[in-house]
Amino acid sequence: MAKMLGHLEKSAESASNAGPKRPFLEFQYHPSDIRKSVRYVFLSKRQTAAWATGIVLYGLFLVYSVIHIPQMVQQRWTEREHAEQEALRPGLRDRLQGKIERFEKLSQVSEVLRLEMARIHLAYGFDQEESLGKGGYPHTPQTIPAALRSSEYLDLVQQGFNLQAHVDEQLGALGALLSEVQSFEQMNQEAVSTTPSISPLRSDDFVLTSPYGTRISPFTKEKDFHAGIDMAAATGTEILAPADGVVTFAGRYSLRRSVGWWRYGNLVALRHGDRFISLYGHCDEIKVQVGQVVEQGEVVATVGDTGWSTNPHLHYEIRRLNPSTSDFEPVDPRIYILDHRWRDAEQMLIRARHSPVAGDFEPLPRRIRP
Repeated sequence: MAKMLGHLEKSAESASNAGPKRPFLEFQYHPSDIRKSVRYVFLSKRQTAAWATGIVLYGLFLVYSVIHIPQMVQQRWTEREHAEQEALRPGLRDRLQGKIERFEKLSQVSEVLRLEMARIHLAYGFDQEESLGKGGYPHTPQTIPAALRSSEYLDLVQQGFNLQAHVDEQLGALGALLSEVQSFEQMNQEAVSTTPSISPLRSDDFVLTSPYGTRISPFTKEKDFHAGIDMAAATGTEILAPADGVVTFAGRYSLRRSVGWWRYGNLVALRHGDRFISLYGHCDEIKVQVGQVVEQGEVVATVGDTGWSTNPHLHYEIRRLNPSTSDFEPVDPRIYILDHRWRDAEQMLIRARHSPVAGDFEPLPRRIRP
């Protein structure tokens, strides 16, 4: 009996120890409505650890997202922007190249204008050493901004900046030349009207066959000095006065007086003020007479083939007064033909500025330079 009671006591104690375990964590939910029952949530240690681990992992995910997602979005945006720029790159280069080509055209135009203004300076007899625009302005290439030095189009950018500097130089020289010419013309109206400045033949009517200067004579086959230019044209082509003037000679010079001037054939000479005399040789028909006053553009003769001539053409000379010798010396007539563009205009100007006047030319007889 005693053993049975002891056994029952142990069994009861074991049963008491084997009852439901107490939860590790308890959550209670109390509704605001007291009529509803309280809800309980019990978590064991294992469940609590699992939930805690999940919450920590979720928090880490949120932290990672906050840190890395903006970077990923920015990277994606940068890749998209880069792709768009890559698509635009060929077009940007073409646009830059187009602007450079327009700069080159502007540079060419400004150079032509500067040469034309320099010709006007020579025609008016400006002192080339004192002329503000004679040598242009210093050509200093512009410095490329630091932001553009890393550009893949640096070569085109540098070319564009150099062209801009060159155009600025040309425009500066052109402005100085133009200012001088305007001042001169306002103060010297008579000098302007008596300066030979247009072609004696219209541009469509002639071909330049023999330039001014040393050449091989078509008659002697030896070197000689050609004091004017030969302008081939059809017989009967009108010859125009290049400036206002007075006829000082019209006819054929006597062989007995001068063989050289007899070779000019039918000759017309115009005196333009005190500085210039223009000559027209080998004429066919003479339209003026000695002492007649003519205006610029007036017909004075027609092209012919008289005198020493191998074909119908006009021998055109301009002689300018040299104050130091009081003689009218030949100059290149092309300098004074301002309404026609010559291919070698720059070389012509260089020669006119630096070449000495040739000494082997026929001096003007008194009958031509009264």
